[in-house]
Formats: sequence, C-alpha cells, structure tokens
Amino acid sequence: MTPEPTNNQPRNDPFWTYEDLGLLIGALLPVYLLVLLILRVFPAAGNAFKAMIVQSLFYALLLGVLHLLVAWRYRQPFWKSLGWKAFRMPFLVAAAGPVLAVASSTLGVVLKAPPLPSPIEDLISDRRSLLVMVLFLTVIGPVFEELIFRGFLFPLLARSMGPWAGILISAIAFALVHGAQYHWSWQHLAVVGTAGAVFGFVRYKSGSTAAATLVHTGYNATLFVAFLVQKSV
Repeated sequence: MTPEPTNNQPRNDPFWTYEDLGLLIGALLPVYLLVLLILRVFPAAGNAFKAMIVQSLFYALLLGVLHLLVAWRYRQPFWKSLGWKAFRMPFLVAAAGPVLAVASSTLGVVLKAPPLPSPIEDLISDRRSLLVMVLFLTVIGPVFEELIFRGFLFPLLARSMGPWAGILISAIAFALVHGAQYHWSWQHLAVVGTAGAVFGFVRYKSGSTAAATLVHTGYNATLFVAFLVQKSV
C-alpha cells in the first residue's frame, strides 16, 4: 500500500520511516548480487576500472532503490526531500573540507593510527585511472554517501532521537561502512567517524545535504592531493 503524500516537512521531521530504512538495508545484498551478475555479462578490463565500475553500479542501483522509497512511494521530489538545496556562505563551507582533512590527519597522528596500505595506490596505474579516481572521490562517492547518511538516515534518527544523537549514530554508521577499507583499525575508524560527525553537523546547521557534500568533497580532494604529493616525493 502506498502511503499518502505529505508536504512541507520540517527539516528534521522526514516523512519516511524506519520501515523504509529496513527496506533500504534489505536491498544491499540483492543489489550487490545484481552488480556481480552485470559484470559477468559485461566484464570490465583492468582491476582499477572493475573496482570503480562495481562501486559505481552499486551506488547507482542503491540510489534507484532510495528513489523508489522516497519519490515513488511517497510521491515527493527526490532531491528536495533529501535536503539537496542551496545554502548560505558556500565559500566558507567549501573551505571547511580542507581544514577538516588537516585536522583529521592530525587526529590520526595523535591516536597513533597504524600505517596501512592505501587502496587508492593499487587502483592508479595511468592518467586515465587517475582521472577516474578523482571523479569517484570528489563527485560520485561524496554525493552518494551524503544522500544516504546525511540526506536519508540523519533526519530519520534526528526525528526520533534528537539532532545530536542523529549526528553521532549516522557518523558511526558512516565509519563502519568504511571499516574493511581500513582493516577495522579503531584509530582510522575514529578519524572517519569524526569526519562523518562534522558532515552531519554541517547538514544539521545548514539544513542542506548539498552543503555536507561540498565539505565531503573538499575533504576527500585534500587527502587525495596529499597522497599524490607524498608519492611524488
């Protein structure tokens, strides 16, 4: 049964429910299996491009599920419902990303985060793969992750638990999603979780998922540039 549409939702009072969250989580495995099936039919050349295609297809299909849950089920505009709108002081928001990247790197040093092999290094073999990685880190990844964690999950948590609990829990979920990438090192997860909390704070104060995405983009871009500089030295 399709729920009745609702209009003029407050910023922290979304019209979707925990049932919708459960449906989104339940779609993770089927979506992943569908991606693997697609790659069997249309195999990708090269490990780097295969990894990016898998991730990008997974993101695209999961956003399709999210679109069904938000726009089709409730007959509401997708981007606006998830908080994708203009925000004040864009230059200040843009500057927050690089500052956060420096601060998070410092936090990693303070926590004595163990050195880990970078998954990025294995995916960059030439200029083309470098451009693909830049696109993924600065556009595809931030947009998807912010729509999921700060556009969809945060408002739901904030409605039932309050904004600060929403920021914290969505940041923990954000960190855990990156757990395997960092070999479940608690220091690295603490750094990623702190960054996620800042993204959530920006989302809460600005009311805009686009603002959180801009900070996320600046954060990723700064860390990526630092990685390239380190490798070139």
